[in-house]
Amino acid sequence: MSRSLGQSRLMGLSFLLCFVLALWPMPEYLAPYRPNWLALALCYWVLETPERVGIGWAFLVGLLADLVFGTLLGEQALRLCVIAFIVLRFRPRLHFFTLLQQALAVLVLLLNDRVVVLMIRVLSGEGLPPWTFWISPIIGALVWPWLYLILDDLRLRWRGSPS
Repeated sequence: MSRSLGQSRLMGLSFLLCFVLALWPMPEYLAPYRPNWLALALCYWVLETPERVGIGWAFLVGLLADLVFGTLLGEQALRLCVIAFIVLRFRPRLHFFTLLQQALAVLVLLLNDRVVVLMIRVLSGEGLPPWTFWISPIIGALVWPWLYLILDDLRLRWRGSPS
């Protein structure tokens, strides 16, 4: 029971930190370089604990993100559900990839997320975004190995701790 509670706390803290990082004020010229922290954390937790985090969890986190970020209601939820579905579908392969291969897979996931955003924006009547719109997935793929190693180390430490 304590292991499960510890992992739940770590999961909650990691998503809370992702919300903080996503809301952290940045100069406008650096905004395109901000990775999708929620998607990266969701990829990790779906990859490592699919019995606890899945599409339903992605939907709830996405709805909360829609409310917090003030985006179109359901946009983040749809995006995170698509990411969770793809990770769950290919989990047996992704789980045994090297970190470099996982980073490339995460790049493809984040590029797919950008395509979903682009479709939503075009269908809602917004114009096409600038070319810097495509930088964020590259930064996310570069961050992935470090995020994976940090979260994995914390998860294994918390799993081994008695309380």
